[in-house]
Amino acid sequence: MSQDNNPSHPDKPMGIKDSNVFHTLIRSDPSLDRDDLEITLADIMIVEKMFGLVYNEKERDLMHVAVNAYLDDYRNSRKLKIPNHIPPPLYFNPTLPNMSFSRSSFQTKFSQSRAYEVPGDLEELAFWPILDIANLIYLEKLTSTDLTKMFIDRIKKYDSTLKSVITLTEPLAIEQANRVDDDMRKNKHRGILHGIPYGVKDLLAHPDYSTTWGTPPFKDQHIDTTATVIKRLEAKGAILIAKLSLGELAWGNVWFGGETKTPWNIEFGSGGSSAGSAAATAAGLVAFSIGSETWGSIINPSSRCGVTGLRPTFGRVSRHGAMSLAWSMDKIGPICKTVEDCAIVLDAIRGSDGLDPTVIEAPFNYDYNENPMDIKVGYLKSEFDKETEKEFKPFTDAAINQLKLSNIDLVELELPDINADRIAFILAVEAATSFDELTLSGKLDKMIRQGDDTWPNMFRQARLIPAVEYLKANRIRYLLMQEMEKIFSKVDVIVAPSLGKNLLVTNLTGHPSVVVPIGFQDNGLPVSISFTGGLFKESQALRIAKEYQDRTKFHSQIPPNF
Repeated sequence: MSQDNNPSHPDKPMGIKDSNVFHTLIRSDPSLDRDDLEITLADIMIVEKMFGLVYNEKERDLMHVAVNAYLDDYRNSRKLKIPNHIPPPLYFNPTLPNMSFSRSSFQTKFSQSRAYEVPGDLEELAFWPILDIANLIYLEKLTSTDLTKMFIDRIKKYDSTLKSVITLTEPLAIEQANRVDDDMRKNKHRGILHGIPYGVKDLLAHPDYSTTWGTPPFKDQHIDTTATVIKRLEAKGAILIAKLSLGELAWGNVWFGGETKTPWNIEFGSGGSSAGSAAATAAGLVAFSIGSETWGSIINPSSRCGVTGLRPTFGRVSRHGAMSLAWSMDKIGPICKTVEDCAIVLDAIRGSDGLDPTVIEAPFNYDYNENPMDIKVGYLKSEFDKETEKEFKPFTDAAINQLKLSNIDLVELELPDINADRIAFILAVEAATSFDELTLSGKLDKMIRQGDDTWPNMFRQARLIPAVEYLKANRIRYLLMQEMEKIFSKVDVIVAPSLGKNLLVTNLTGHPSVVVPIGFQDNGLPVSISFTGGLFKESQALRIAKEYQDRTKFHSQIPPNF
């Protein structure tokens, strides 16, 4: 039904008088919360039709008084201004009651760098892996200050084309770089990320800078807290040089500054919503970045920008200080140049902080020496064979063959026979709740993107989704989790198309996924593939993905003109 403000809209059922419920439910005008509005029996009949229900006259009479009492409750609850970071006390846990995983933890083991000399052109470092840059800093062949200034200069030179940076945090970055250089002079080395410049998606708060969420209604917003992820990276000596673009309120690649582009072909957008994180990493404007994903927002832009992205298990990384979109689906993770870079960053940001109640303490036992043949790998052959994947099939077939050359035995698998698309509105309901004040205040009109497939329309639509249907969808989600657990009892890692059916399924179930580039199309755009691991088993997905990257060089290619 059209969400039109006209009370005589032709989509209204014939034979039913003008009803107040159309005003109270559909219009986002605060004046409609006045006390003289009353839900009539005719209104109830309209709602029945909207929700596919049929009540008889006696049943409507019985519920009439209570329905109006609920309306009073809604009016009163709307008077309370609830900050975006306040969650409902209903916490999603991706693990099932009968599920167990190792609690044994050992020190993560990363490859050894063979980089011992600074290149003649310092800008070459913009495309080096973290491990190699880190080794130069450790050997005191390179200062963080020089490195940081180089990346800042590249932002100033190239970002007018990419539109990947919302805020350049230059004063903070120089201060942090000087501090960690001083630490080195005092023999205080903080680890691999010591002195490494990075950027964060601008939904993570820092008190010294605005946190815009990419949209005009929050363009001047300042949040007086530091996101846990930023705190942890600072503790490891990393240097925050930029707050990066995101599609407004974490959808797409369009924000109030324009459309973020992929550096591989600036005629195309970067993908979203971690648009700036992927584009800036690919273009060598940061050494690595932090993105977030609810449904594809790390995987999609990493694919479009030809970088390596890691969406961790739900509950692996604290979201304190991050914009809330969908409490049961939001995840924060790294976007880097290599698989091992992602492992390094995840190791730095993971774990409980006592501030995000969904975080689960679980070991991260990444070991680059782990034998990939000891990891059971399945692949979704029928998904790769779909018509929608046809243009990418030469690339994905070649990638599968590379894995087979590593003597990895690939087992054909099928996703559960549950249509995840039918419960995707879980995200819409949670997002609409997160930004309900924006809807009721009428400020949605200030957002850049308007129309059918946008947040303003979706927030209004979601207001008409019954709570009973939302909860029922989550029960179906639980069945999906059970079916996925059956699959992961047979394999450790699933290889799949990056943007296929599995993307929504694994975001709903909370499984981690790594995406890597596997080639380039004639138009210059990258092609990718994903490796999905068991819950809190990112290390195995990363190890198989690293095996692929060790055999190929797509991740080390540099975009032209950057």
